Amino acid sequence: MQRYFIPKKAWYDDRIRITGDDVHHITRVMRFTVGEKIICNDENGVAAQCEILEIDKDFVVVAILHWLEENNELPIEVTIVHGIPKADKFEIVLQKGTELGAHKYIPFQSERSIVIWDKKKWAKKLQRFNKIVKEASEQSHRSYVPTISNPMSITELIEESSQYDLKIFAYEEEAKVNNYHTFGSILKQINSNQKLLVCIGPEGGFSEEEANILKVNDFHPIRLGPRILRTETAPLYALSAISYHFEEQ
Repeated sequence: MQRYFIPKKAWYDDRIRITGDDVHHITRVMRFTVGEKIICNDENGVAAQCEILEIDKDFVVVAILHWLEENNELPIEVTIVHGIPKADKFEIVLQKGTELGAHKYIPFQSERSIVIWDKKKWAKKLQRFNKIVKEASEQSHRSYVPTISNPMSITELIEESSQYDLKIFAYEEEAKVNNYHTFGSILKQINSNQKLLVCIGPEGGFSEEEANILKVNDFHPIRLGPRILRTETAPLYALSAISYHFEEQ
């Protein structure tokens, strides 16, 4: 059943008034008609099965039939910090990472980031990025839509990291040593309902200076397998491993 994330302000007792891009999707893409059923979520994770009552070119009105008791989120909150990559790689991470359960994304302006997002570029990109995570959340039947923070410097990242129970960063030099930290051993240190910060570098990885700063501030360097992964592959590997560890064993 198709799912839509509708802001709480559009919920009125047993009715929901849907506007914006979702109207186009309901009427033109899915070609739903009066009497058909959809699922509506609000931003707090509340979900309900609904029936379409009225369709207009500017809005759709649905009736709440019954509330759904469900939670499709990972048992831990995972934030992906990603060194800003080139081209559309970050969009791939947003889409696939959302399907895999990421709770939040933080773009990181790394020393080796080739791309720089100024405020003007960021405002335009954020609008598109938010649309990507919303649609991916609907497709994968998430209970929440992940949030995307403004790009951070390493100083801002260190300050932000104080909110997390465990902090790790994928460091390619860690994959080359014999006495390395496996991702599995790190995951055993965190429990359900805790918060994990996973940092991935851009193309070229973290600089030595950045790695040292992270280590000093209690970030654990880890390897994600013996092979060197692309910047857009690494967060998806991490999220898949987290899902397996907490949900499928």
